[in-house]
Amino acid sequence: MFIYLCKKIAIPGNVRLRCISWNKDQGFIACGGEDGLLKVLKLETQTDEAKIKGLAAPSNLSVNQTLEGHSGSVQVVTWNEQYQKLTTSDQNGLIIVWMLYKGAWYEEMINNRNKSVVRSMSWNADGKKICIVYEDGAVIVGSVDGNRIWGKDLKGTHLCHVAWSSDSKVLLFGMSNGEIHIYDNQGNFIVKMKLSCLVNLTGAFSIAGIHWYHGTEGYIEPDCPCLAVCYDNGRCQIMRDENDHNPVLIDTGMNVVCIQWNHCGSVLAVAGSLKTTSQDKDVNIVQFYTPFGEHLRTLRVPGKQISALSWEGSGLKIALAVDSYIYFANIRPDYKWGYCSNTVIYAYTRPDRPEYCVVFWDTKNNEKYVKYVKSLISITTYGDLCVLATKADENQPQYVLVLCNSIGTPLDPKYIDIGPLFVTMTKTHVIAASKEAFYVWQYRVAKKLTAMEFNQVARTRKEGRERIYHIDDTPSGSAGGHLDCSRAIEFQGTRDPICAITASDKMLLVARESGTLQRYSLPSVGIVQKFTLKCHAYQLSLNCNSSRVAVIDLSGVLTFFDLDTRVVTSTGQQMVGEQLTLERKDVWDMKWAKDNPDLFAMMEKSRMYVFRNLDPEEPIQTSGYICNFEDLEIKSVLLDEILKNPEHPNKDYIINFEIRSLRDSRALIEKVGIEESSQFIEDNPHPRLWRLLAEAALQKLDLQTAEQAFVRCRDYQGIKFVKRLGNLQSESMKQAEVAAYFSRFEEAERMYLDMDRRDLAIGLRIKLGDWFRVLQLLKTGSGDSDDALLEQAYNAIGDYFADRQKWLNAVQYYVQGRNQERLAECYYMLEDYKGLENLANSLPENNKLLPDIAYMFVRVGMCEQAVSAFLKCNRPKDAVDTCVHLNQWDKAVELAKNHNMKEIGSLLARYASHLLEKNKIFDAIELYHKANYFFEAAKLMFKIADEESKKSTKPLRVKKLYVLSALLIEQCREQIQNAQRGKVKGKSSETASALAGLLEEDVLSSPNCFADNAWRGAEAYHFFILAQRQLYKGSAQAALKTALHLRDYEDIIPAVEIYSLLALCACANRAFDICSKAFVKLESLETIRPEQRQQYEDLALEIFTRHSPKSNKKSNLDDMLDSSIDGKLPVCVATGDPILEQQFWMCSVCKHCMKPKEASSRSFCPLCHSTI
Repeated sequence: MFIYLCKKIAIPGNVRLRCISWNKDQGFIACGGEDGLLKVLKLETQTDEAKIKGLAAPSNLSVNQTLEGHSGSVQVVTWNEQYQKLTTSDQNGLIIVWMLYKGAWYEEMINNRNKSVVRSMSWNADGKKICIVYEDGAVIVGSVDGNRIWGKDLKGTHLCHVAWSSDSKVLLFGMSNGEIHIYDNQGNFIVKMKLSCLVNLTGAFSIAGIHWYHGTEGYIEPDCPCLAVCYDNGRCQIMRDENDHNPVLIDTGMNVVCIQWNHCGSVLAVAGSLKTTSQDKDVNIVQFYTPFGEHLRTLRVPGKQISALSWEGSGLKIALAVDSYIYFANIRPDYKWGYCSNTVIYAYTRPDRPEYCVVFWDTKNNEKYVKYVKSLISITTYGDLCVLATKADENQPQYVLVLCNSIGTPLDPKYIDIGPLFVTMTKTHVIAASKEAFYVWQYRVAKKLTAMEFNQVARTRKEGRERIYHIDDTPSGSAGGHLDCSRAIEFQGTRDPICAITASDKMLLVARESGTLQRYSLPSVGIVQKFTLKCHAYQLSLNCNSSRVAVIDLSGVLTFFDLDTRVVTSTGQQMVGEQLTLERKDVWDMKWAKDNPDLFAMMEKSRMYVFRNLDPEEPIQTSGYICNFEDLEIKSVLLDEILKNPEHPNKDYIINFEIRSLRDSRALIEKVGIEESSQFIEDNPHPRLWRLLAEAALQKLDLQTAEQAFVRCRDYQGIKFVKRLGNLQSESMKQAEVAAYFSRFEEAERMYLDMDRRDLAIGLRIKLGDWFRVLQLLKTGSGDSDDALLEQAYNAIGDYFADRQKWLNAVQYYVQGRNQERLAECYYMLEDYKGLENLANSLPENNKLLPDIAYMFVRVGMCEQAVSAFLKCNRPKDAVDTCVHLNQWDKAVELAKNHNMKEIGSLLARYASHLLEKNKIFDAIELYHKANYFFEAAKLMFKIADEESKKSTKPLRVKKLYVLSALLIEQCREQIQNAQRGKVKGKSSETASALAGLLEEDVLSSPNCFADNAWRGAEAYHFFILAQRQLYKGSAQAALKTALHLRDYEDIIPAVEIYSLLALCACANRAFDICSKAFVKLESLETIRPEQRQQYEDLALEIFTRHSPKSNKKSNLDDMLDSSIDGKLPVCVATGDPILEQQFWMCSVCKHCMKPKEASSRSFCPLCHSTI
């Protein structure tokens, strides 16, 4: 950064100032002094010179109001920006709150404690609370509307400072003995602050200032120090928070009066005085530091004693109260910025993000690209590329150099182990330097190289693309340098650190703090020479032919060093290099011309000077940073103005200046004429001036002079254009071509149309890509030859809207341009699938667009439309694949059958096995069911039912599984029969019909077939459940009849379950003979354990000692049951009884019977649950 004094305001009556405060939002400056002096001032830029913007614009006092109310010396002034209030206090303890009304300040509230004097006041971050501390230890916290929130008397202490934390939860109280106490926002003591800066110090010292930056503009780094505490003895510590035990320590070496952070917490200003050995009196100075304790600048201020300072809201000015004057100083910050390929790159911090926001602003198209970069160190540019230097990780000392293009796209990152404090760039190399070492990286970009450049690059690549050198090394250029960049951590420090670097295609210059300037060759990096400068360099810059280097030192003095001049010393020795006599002060920026080694521009305070051969032209008032100096034009950017609203950069802040020779040549051409001007340009030759002459000659159709001028500025296209003009016969045609050459397209078009050459007007607009105008011109004419051009215009306009994602507008033009391919894309983007379907239907068969449309339908899951499109372009396999992909298996099978595809069976089997591997059996059944593979589905279902029955699962669940399996078998039967009938109906051969019959017999009647077993399983569990229900209802006889049927199902239901239930039912029905047989069966089972058998025997003994194992009821039950079991009589599935009637109901699905009486009272079959 650079700082210089720019303005001075005297206070009337020579009243000594005691305090000053600058309102950050509204720009008011409040200053208080002795004898009750309180003034509110406001500096505003004059609007009559609107061309000059920024700091260079003249300013005057728009507000100068004296506020009456204080009688004693005003000691404290503080602003509340959020609520537009000013709070002041004097030596008598009187506090006045002032408010703004109609542009003037008036008293709003007054308070006087009459006991002590106010030492400090501080508003919290949101402006809702104020904390006032008195010298006698009294503390008052009040609200913005004047109400007292709480008060406390800290007895035995003398307070002098107060500060709020950013979240308003913590208060810091500075004591007169130098201690700082930490309290919560309710006035409860927490702890004393650890003051590392006062270690090993004795004697009396007092606090000069406490300032806590609240992060309103973001932080320059994550976890950045923001709490500054400074003592009058010059010791200072900067902390991350109130409990930071590892603060940044600074010894300013001066008597400090006050401190303050700038608007974004990146610079701390420390004001005070310094004793000098040469002078008896103290010198007023302001020191500037980063949050990490690095010293930036020192500003000397005239006067006897500085008493206060305050930053302006944008951080570009600082106000200093010295004696009875207010001095203003302008700040030229070291912005992180660069310029490449018409793009301004700048970085700023935001309160809502920890990273830097880096904006790539294309000034030509006014488009910007935003990139967020963590721990950004610097931005360096060259040509159309830039390098972002960043920290790789907060915890590790590693850094990254990211090569980017002009829209922020990273091209190549490099990790290095030295801190890139200084970075420079050429068209082939990036050089980064720390204090003791420098790293050279030959980067690669995808571009065309000339043969000579390619050979040079290839040679250096063999030698290594990355090298690192210690500043004390003397590389020869052959193969020096460390290839392993990680060895940088082994480098020792140096007594003479690096302070600046610059490079060109031929050389690298490294300046050291002692004044030594080391010259290295590039690309081989060998030390060539050492020069001695008479200053501590801060910035170096080489001219375009590397013959001179410009040096700006720490105090802003610009000097020049000629690298090639050979001089003879007083001792007779010949030396290379000479310090030039030109010296300029207060310089903060300079830029050499890219095309003239003797031309450069420099910024001196708020003026820009252009030098030719070390002679200055008249200055230009501006505060812009120089982007580019080429073709006698200087491009400058007002970064100060851009960063006030960085999210919306304005093209007005890019300013182009023409240097004097260009302005003079332009004036000569306009006033004197071409011939006379030609002589002046001959005497002051430059390609830009010759081009100016050529353009003026073209305007007047002086083709001979224009051609000569184009030859002098080596503009081949211009020469060709003049030759083409010479071949034209018509003067008006020449004028139209010249108008088009100078981008006066409306004029050129009008001339073409006046000559009745609509074709040339259309051709001009086509070259410009102005298809809207092409369409207008085409519609004004007639003729069949325009049809193809009309379609082209419609399609180009459609492309225009499609590029901007205005699909609806694009559709209208693509329809008229009959561009079916782009139309399909628009329909897809609009999600207009009906339109896409209609387009597919309108296309002829086998159209090349149909597969693309089909895939569009596939992506959105529209199976039917996708299949239709695939079939229309004769791709049935893709149609089947689509059905499989979208789980439309029935459709897939149907398509496979219709197109005689044999893969579907294997595909289904593969997918089913995949599901089975994942134990998704029901999904596999559903898959087969959807695909009408009922036999496989039934087989899987039967397997599940079989497994479930062995697990002793709920009987109802097992019955349902058997029923489902049986129903699938029935569907399989029906499918085979339908296929057989369809073939007969279609008059197929007898052989095919017989084959279908054999297939059914083979599938459903094979020895391993489970078709009948499925219904048997369903019957078994049906009767098992029915018997238990009847028993629970108290129908013991009915339960016994049903249970007797279970004897046939021992292969399905475990025998122990069957005979246990039978014994229970028989016992309940007092049929002890059947009960006895059931017990005999249970005791003879081999599957039960011995202890279970013993239990059965004990239970049988207990029952049959009481009851004889004979039936007490005379019934023909057994006979009837035997006859039904032998197959003579059907069994009713509703009651379990044998059906003796001649007429009975039979289920159409499961073929099981039921008594008519039972059937009339039911709606569903009790076994298969099909509708009656």
